[in-house]
Amino acid sequence: MLKSFSLNALPRAFILLTAVYLFHAVSIRASLPETMVFERVAEPKEKAFTILIPKGWQTDGGIIRINPMAGGGPANSIAAKLDFTVKKDRQGTVMVRWLPDMLYYDARYSPAGQMGMFPPGSYYQGMLVCPLMPAVEFLGQMAFPYVHPDISDVKVIERKPLPELARKYQQRVLAVMPQMTFTYDAAVMTVTYKENGVNFKEKFFTVVENWGALGAGMWGNKETFCMRAPAAEFEKYEPVVSIIQNSVKINQQWLTGEIKGQAQRGEIAINTQKEIQRIGREIASHRSKTMAEINNDMFLTLTEQEEYVNPYTNEIEIGSNQWDYRWVNESGDVIYSNKEDYNPNHDINLNRSDFKKTKIRKRFPQ
Repeated sequence: MLKSFSLNALPRAFILLTAVYLFHAVSIRASLPETMVFERVAEPKEKAFTILIPKGWQTDGGIIRINPMAGGGPANSIAAKLDFTVKKDRQGTVMVRWLPDMLYYDARYSPAGQMGMFPPGSYYQGMLVCPLMPAVEFLGQMAFPYVHPDISDVKVIERKPLPELARKYQQRVLAVMPQMTFTYDAAVMTVTYKENGVNFKEKFFTVVENWGALGAGMWGNKETFCMRAPAAEFEKYEPVVSIIQNSVKINQQWLTGEIKGQAQRGEIAINTQKEIQRIGREIASHRSKTMAEINNDMFLTLTEQEEYVNPYTNEIEIGSNQWDYRWVNESGDVIYSNKEDYNPNHDINLNRSDFKKTKIRKRFPQ
């Protein structure tokens, strides 16, 4: 069972997972509200990023950090971690949750482990000793119990490996870091269960990263997240979740400090985990280029979304295509509507006059 998930590199994982929309794009316009307001809010603990959430919804959790003394070693303490939830209400009747990355250690690849010194369930340099798992197995044995430790009578209705997605993930990493020996496996799992009298449907996604010969037994989960809703309403909320996922904006000041801090923490731990620190710094230096490429590939593979031009920043923003009109204001709040005559600047419930309609990005060639 997961003890204290962590992200090896928060911006890497969080930027990527916001671009991954697993849920099948379906025509559900009739079930959506004609107008839906999204507000931009900040990650509450360190202001590491901002994200769009539907007006009236809540967030929970945020950045977490593992003390290497309490965690048994430095491996999962170098980088910031994230355990963050966006939910419709306090009970999380509808919610999307991002689970932190965690490094694990497969002791079968070390002489000490082969002599029985690090049995499964023990810790090595802060990593839970656990045999390498396929992504499908990780979702059922690790991710689901972490999110729902007390739920029983769970019915798994789909376990689906995503080999093409894993291939593209690996391809993009190797394009900028060809010396890496990492390999990847990706999967999605869909389950149903009952909680507090409500029948829920939930989807889980993860990428498992195997460090290969370079890591000598180290492996971890990446981009792990889940989305749930009452079973009868699951498809209704898929486009809403996709908007949330694709709206993250990293705080660049925070990112600069985090990368610098990772390097400093890596130096402190250098005597015990020198190779981990070197790889971590290398990943950080290439993060922006790598993740931009991975985001685009995964997005095009798994979603039916649209690219809009923000009239304030002229930046390209990814949004839903389930409504006819999209508006944004100077604060970054977003409104979607199917009403041709709707203008949020005239909406007395909003009390704002700075909303501008966002245009679809022109495709090339034109």
